[in-house]
Amino acid sequence: MKWTISQLHQLQSKGLRIDEEIDLSELITSHEDIRDITPVNVSGRADISSTKVTFHLSISGSMVLPCSRTLVDVQYPFSIDTTETFLLKPADYDTEEDFYLAEGEMVDLTPVIKELILLEIPMQIFCDDGMNEEGAAPQSGKDWQVISEEEQKDKVDPRLAGLAKFFENEDS
Repeated sequence: MKWTISQLHQLQSKGLRIDEEIDLSELITSHEDIRDITPVNVSGRADISSTKVTFHLSISGSMVLPCSRTLVDVQYPFSIDTTETFLLKPADYDTEEDFYLAEGEMVDLTPVIKELILLEIPMQIFCDDGMNEEGAAPQSGKDWQVISEEEQKDKVDPRLAGLAKFFENEDS
């Protein structure tokens, strides 16, 4: 998703349409919460003038994030509609407008797309309550298991069982 400034000037009269699928799997290693990401679909158009390029983009895809409660993998689809402006000449800018500067003679959208995807990651994400048990947190292990409150109330501590019998005999 790179263009030189001269390529963009050549496309100024024709216009630039974008419909690409890009692989951003490097986000998996750069962000600890992203466990997997599908190829990202980027579509849109660019308005090109002599001093700036404005991209009107629609970015969509899906990533796998850990559930905040159980750490189970959760599919998180995202869809981002954005308008990004690149200035071709650094001196021509308005301080109230958000923009990017063209680096050298290149305009590269990939870092901007990565940034937008990282900003889409929610602070917390939860899996469905009706999720299958095989992916959920373990319910038992070596010398432990999760039990309900009713099961806990019925059990008497074996160390105190003799004391409970003593009080039963005294009441009769």
